[in-house]
Amino acid sequence: MSSSTRKPAPRKRASRTPLLVCAGVAVAAITLGLVSWQASSSRDGSRDTTASAAGSTPRAEDPLAELKALARREAGDKLALGRPDAPVVLIEYSDFKCGYCGKFARDTEPALVKKYVDAGTLRIEWRNFPIFGADSEAAAKAAWAAGQQDRFAAFHAAAYADGAKEKGFGEERLVELAREAGVPDLERFRKDMAGPQAAEALRRDQEEGYRIGVSSTPSFLVGGQPLAGAQPLAAFEAAISRAAAAAGK
Repeated sequence: MSSSTRKPAPRKRASRTPLLVCAGVAVAAITLGLVSWQASSSRDGSRDTTASAAGSTPRAEDPLAELKALARREAGDKLALGRPDAPVVLIEYSDFKCGYCGKFARDTEPALVKKYVDAGTLRIEWRNFPIFGADSEAAAKAAWAAGQQDRFAAFHAAAYADGAKEKGFGEERLVELAREAGVPDLERFRKDMAGPQAAEALRRDQEEGYRIGVSSTPSFLVGGQPLAGAQPLAAFEAAISRAAAAAGK
């Protein structure tokens, strides 16, 4: 496996056609030479095509093992919800300016939390993956800062509320969202979102995403299986059920 990463270039990526970087059925090719998001979907019966990285050598054994291993399962992870030892981990790569990310957050994620996270079957680990430039990066850092005061999930919900992204993500607007999310210390929030730890956390998430070939939002790994786009609830339920069965749960 190549250890190189593709560093994000926000300005360049922000200028791309939104349909390429934020589409409900967009494909994010896996660059590890393992599989592609499309190949995974074809095994699920939702797509008919498969693809692999040019010149890559197929893995003889579990080709998704390295993707499954991306689940951090850190007990103190502020950007996670659910038990660290949950049998299934859903990793979400998302951007606060992405309309389809908002659709997933509003229409699908609450149902997954109620049905699977609360039951101990699922853990959700969020990865900030801003691709729409400076505002996206600012919102990602603000979400991380809210998480330091245990309000990431509430900030996530506020920032993805219907119509929220149209108001922009300037500094004062982010503070307003933090207040709405119940962040208790807003001065600390301001310092945290502008500090080096927020930048480092964002870099870590971005490098992980680019390393495995994520190129659109939202993109997901469900028990290591790629799933692209804000698909219907049933698609996530099916993926979680398969992953739980594979884990013997």
